[in-house]
Amino acid sequence: MILVDTTIVSVANPTIMRGLHTDMTATLWATSAYLLAYAVPLLITGRLGDRFGPRRMYLIGLSGFVVSSLVCGLATSIEMLIIARVFQGLGAACMTPQTMTVITRIFAPRERGQAMAVWGITAGVATLVGPIAGGFLIDLAGWEWIFFINIPVGIIGFVLAMRYVPVLETHEHRFDWVGVALSAVGMFLVVFGIQEGENFDWGIIWGPVSVWSLIIVGAVVLVVFVWWQRAQRGEPLMPLAIFHDRNFSVGSAAIATAGFAVTSMSLPLMFFFQLVLGLTPTQSALMLTPMAVLSAALARPVGLLIDRGDPRRLGTFGLLLVGGGILLYVWLMQLDVSVWVLLIPSAVLGVANTLMWGPLSAIATFNLKLELAGAGSGVYNTTRQVGAVLGSAAITALMASRLASYFGEEATVGMDGGAGRLPEPLREGFAQAMAESLVLPAVIIIVGAGVTLFFAPRPKRQDPVVVTPDA
Repeated sequence: MILVDTTIVSVANPTIMRGLHTDMTATLWATSAYLLAYAVPLLITGRLGDRFGPRRMYLIGLSGFVVSSLVCGLATSIEMLIIARVFQGLGAACMTPQTMTVITRIFAPRERGQAMAVWGITAGVATLVGPIAGGFLIDLAGWEWIFFINIPVGIIGFVLAMRYVPVLETHEHRFDWVGVALSAVGMFLVVFGIQEGENFDWGIIWGPVSVWSLIIVGAVVLVVFVWWQRAQRGEPLMPLAIFHDRNFSVGSAAIATAGFAVTSMSLPLMFFFQLVLGLTPTQSALMLTPMAVLSAALARPVGLLIDRGDPRRLGTFGLLLVGGGILLYVWLMQLDVSVWVLLIPSAVLGVANTLMWGPLSAIATFNLKLELAGAGSGVYNTTRQVGAVLGSAAITALMASRLASYFGEEATVGMDGGAGRLPEPLREGFAQAMAESLVLPAVIIIVGAGVTLFFAPRPKRQDPVVVTPDA
């Protein structure tokens, strides 16, 4: 449910623009605001799970997420929708690290592969199910229901978590409030600056404050945060010891590229399907069905491969295959392309997702100590979500830039809330702009495949894992 909401809005963007009488830039902020609020607190909420218990933090976040979803569906303006999406992101941030923490703490390292495969494929499939579910809901009931659907799902999830998720042992922590402030401020300034850069032509935002000054100050604050984590005598928010594990560091870097690519590729695709090919939201979403079906079908076999073998090269091949699938879309995005042919790269990406998420998560967390499970989960998920936020911001800027190169001042024509397919004279340039935009996520994730070549072999020993329920 959390990750469905990172992509479900992409298929609804044209409909939301019409329904709330707004433009593309404002509508895309409904996604960016969610991702920003999701990414910034993850380091903090991961540590809170260690301190107060992962189940408790999960249920708090789930409650906030469900209430915010209701407000999203009731929104009468784009501003109201964006604000509600911020609170939805905060709820998601409370939940996400706890899911990985629970898996890390209740499964022995050598038994973690299948669990991480299910966790990873759930993440991968969710980002793909978002557009599919969104398309059906928009055509059947309206864009509001892409948010209302979270309410029954969230209630069921709350009941199941109360019944089946164990109350795990908590660890006493002295909370690093200086670290909390530094990490939150630094990440916010960097991500906000990148997201808003294109809107302000990378110039002045207000008064003497420019986009680049925000990014630079944010980067400096993050450097101070890292220094503080090393220099302080108490307990750090982000124990730097977790980065002594080479595989955790490499896995975190690789998952950032995956978050970037998966989040950013859906926007150009959905605009191409609807505004160039003239597909409905439901038809557009169904174009991604092979991804979801193949990802789910291959989860268990890949999980067994992870536990029995060396998952390093599975992850590398998966990332390369994602890049190849995206480049196949780039090649096929022509005016006369058959929609059936466009199912081929969707199927390639379905196989690729299975080989990417689970293996990366399993090898990255293999050596995490139990008392660092929450911190490690927070860092790992933070890097993935920072990648997603950067992907959302970068693809928005690149789409605008490529449209401007073809249409100049008419770059947003047809995307200002007008209904249906673009006028025929505009379709070819628009299709080319969307295809060229997709090159970016393809290049980024291929770089991620190169990063995975630095994985070290997984240790052969199996450490015992002790779970102490507070029953």
